[in-house]
Amino acid sequence: MKPILEIQHITKKFRIGARQERYLSLRDKIYDTFKKKDKSSGIFTALNDVSFNVDAGESIGIIGRNGAGKSTLLKILSKITPPTTGKIIGRGRIASLLEVGTGFHPELTGRENIYMNGSILGMKKHEIDKHFDEIVDFSGVERFLDTPLKRYSSGMQLRLAFSVAAYLEPEILIIDEVLAVGDAEFQKKCLGKMDQVSKSGRTVLFVSHNLGAIQQLCSKSILLNKGTLLKSGKTSNIIDEYLNLSQKVTNRFNSYGNKDAEIVDFELYNHLGKESRDLFLGYPCALHLKIKFNTTISDVELGINIKDIYGDLVSHITSIDQNIVISGEKGDEADIEINLDSVNFTPGTYKMDLFLLKNEMLHANTDCLTFSVINSDKIKRPGGFPGHVKYFTDTRWKVKNPVRV
Repeated sequence: MKPILEIQHITKKFRIGARQERYLSLRDKIYDTFKKKDKSSGIFTALNDVSFNVDAGESIGIIGRNGAGKSTLLKILSKITPPTTGKIIGRGRIASLLEVGTGFHPELTGRENIYMNGSILGMKKHEIDKHFDEIVDFSGVERFLDTPLKRYSSGMQLRLAFSVAAYLEPEILIIDEVLAVGDAEFQKKCLGKMDQVSKSGRTVLFVSHNLGAIQQLCSKSILLNKGTLLKSGKTSNIIDEYLNLSQKVTNRFNSYGNKDAEIVDFELYNHLGKESRDLFLGYPCALHLKIKFNTTISDVELGINIKDIYGDLVSHITSIDQNIVISGEKGDEADIEINLDSVNFTPGTYKMDLFLLKNEMLHANTDCLTFSVINSDKIKRPGGFPGHVKYFTDTRWKVKNPVRV
């Protein structure tokens, strides 16, 4: 059976630093001949020789950093923009949900936009009539159905757009990161509907930075980086590859707080005493931090959150748990060493938050360090490990002068 979508050697280039071509008079032509050329103009390659196939009924996640080419790829698949080279072979009707308001007219009512958008997607009037009540009920905008769309909030527009795309039964449903506009309840509804759509035999292509949603919905994924397809395969493997790619970036400082004291440096060490973002299950590791005091302050609490790749809290520990309180004078720097006797997190990828507290937040650094736990021969468990934490061990803290403990 042939794939429902064949993406063959797609390349997309854009001209940057130059104005869009316009109609020119003879005077403009003569002027342009002699004027100094804009050296900033050039060619930007958004996608570079991307090829993959999608089988009918598959749910494919598309993962990558901002600027990786994800949205450009979806616009090409939706025939909003043509590729520079390469071709797309599609064997089914495509419905796209790329941006809030796409395919809608602000002056028309919600009711009129349902019929217009359905027609754009290639539906007959009787098909739209068949699902009209379901669309309205799912979107939750019944009270405003005869109100012009320009009076709708972005969230209401999203609800209506998703409902039309999901209920009008396209063979291929393409969804960009627009679900981030909706509230948590509606996002949950959408993910449930998308799961239902894929299980009904239709094909879903889904772009999102919500790795939990990708994991839940998509059995397969592709990873884009700087316009190139790096890898495709099982979603869990692609997420690990993406996070490994992300953690090659240096430490991140996503900071807030009054900064009477702040964490100015941190690093993770493996069981060999080397700086590393790869830790081995059952082996020791250490976290080293440096705290700078911008004012004289006592009884500071240092806290650490460990989260999984979806942002859910796995473990939490503070200096108070160890009966340690940190104090320092203005200008002091404290070196903190936290040793873990045995890495107790099951294999996977994790993120770390670091924070300093005293009645209020002095400094918080969120998602500042990403690390991986790798299985080892020290702990053997056929069939893998359920949950996140295998077993608990105590940590040992060292606080070096000039800080008073």
